[in-house]
Amino acid sequence: MANHRASSRADVVLVMEKSHRNKISKKYKEQLKGKRLVCLDIPDIYARMDPDLVKLLEARVKRYVRF
Repeated sequence: MANHRASSRADVVLVMEKSHRNKISKKYKEQLKGKRLVCLDIPDIYARMDPDLVKLLEARVKRYVRF
């Protein structure tokens, strides 16, 4: 995961694609026990901070994270 220390404190881990979910669930099986691993179903085709990506993330992440 991007930040193992942060993920150890997380209740929910969000990923963009199913392939990401599959890789993370295999690699970090023990660390994910008791946590929710959620796929946002956003294809990994966007550049960093692409306005369309930001809109998708804002729409989908708010179901899982309080700001």
